[in-house]
Amino acid sequence: MSTPLRSKPRGGETVHDTDFDVSDWSKDIDPPVEPLTREEAQALLARHPSMSVWQVLAAQLGFGVLIALIWGGVSRDASALWSSLYATAVVVVPGLLMARGVFGRNAGRGVGRLLVWEVLKLGLICALLALAPKVVQPLNWVALLVTLVLVLKVVGVVLLFGQRRCEKS
Repeated sequence: MSTPLRSKPRGGETVHDTDFDVSDWSKDIDPPVEPLTREEAQALLARHPSMSVWQVLAAQLGFGVLIALIWGGVSRDASALWSSLYATAVVVVPGLLMARGVFGRNAGRGVGRLLVWEVLKLGLICALLALAPKVVQPLNWVALLVTLVLVLKVVGVVLLFGQRRCEKS
């Protein structure tokens, strides 16, 4: 099916009729996908091992505790240490609950379920941050927010090093 396409003239240009073939869009330009054999799939998994969500959460927890110890040691202030530890908990505890809900036993698979757990995780993070002044007294906001950002960024670092480790082997 061809339909003429007419463009408006601009500043003395002439109008051109162009044939526009919509049927070109339906052509499959990708080659057909062939399934892997069992051996090919095992070799692919051996070359690119996956990282579990539990490993990422453990890395976040470990890094958060390290940052808290650094805050406490450098500032010689207990409120900075506790604020930093609280920030680590604000990231790790909701992440653990979401991981348990999405990947644990009896966890259903699906985008809707993932969305529900993500909304619950974000709600818990907001609630924990709102409760921070009541839970940690006196609260060191700088230590809390800097630790919060650093612990959140650990995910990218862990994935980057995991990818480099795979490339070396």
